[in-house]
Amino acid sequence: MSNALFKRAAPPAAEAPQIFVGDDAWPVRLVHHARSRRYRLVFDAARAELRLTLPRRGSAAKALRWASEQQDWLAEQVGKAVVPVDIGPGAHVPLFGVERRILWDAALPRAVRLDGDVLMLGGPADSVGRRVERWLKAQALDLMAAESRTIAARAGLDIGRIGVGDPRSRWGSCTATGDLRYSWRLVMAPDHVRRATVAHEVAHLRHMDHGRAFHALVDALHDGDVAAARAWLRREGRGLHRYRFG
Repeated sequence: MSNALFKRAAPPAAEAPQIFVGDDAWPVRLVHHARSRRYRLVFDAARAELRLTLPRRGSAAKALRWASEQQDWLAEQVGKAVVPVDIGPGAHVPLFGVERRILWDAALPRAVRLDGDVLMLGGPADSVGRRVERWLKAQALDLMAAESRTIAARAGLDIGRIGVGDPRSRWGSCTATGDLRYSWRLVMAPDHVRRATVAHEVAHLRHMDHGRAFHALVDALHDGDVAAARAWLRREGRGLHRYRFG
């Protein structure tokens, strides 16, 4: 579950500390400055890292805890690290990890149809982006609802309502009452990445923390390499937010 805003294992001395922006771990470069009187957090897009300045004798743990609480700012800054793509006729958008070209022709039916690596649709050209977005959201909800219920049933877990949204700082969430909610943009990611996220949230139906038992259950519920899926999201996930649908 993505309600843990700050998580830092005991890394070796050579490993940079991390701050979680939603579910994504970002490296943090700590800078102790003799003249600093307060914390200062900067996102270095070129290096894809956060730089946290603190007083020379300041506590790194306290500084990192403060930085991790700046989730709205962090999500906004991280979102700037990718170049936006406006979706319309002739544009490309990923679906299940594969780039699909949007083929628009006014003579075609308005409804979006997937034909190989092409998304085909007609209707007004100025609403192509919005209609493709609605179609992707519907695909995401249907797919992740089915996957969630299948995985939960296999584990003997009760599940509540399932929905999708478009948060910038998390890929999924699970409430204490068993409701699950996902980022619809996961439908653009490879199948194994989406399924790993579903397994992650379903596992929270039993364990509302991120302890060993939780991670063991995620591994048992997922049909692939969980670490590889999470690594993909850390590396590529921000790029899913660069697609703009009008």
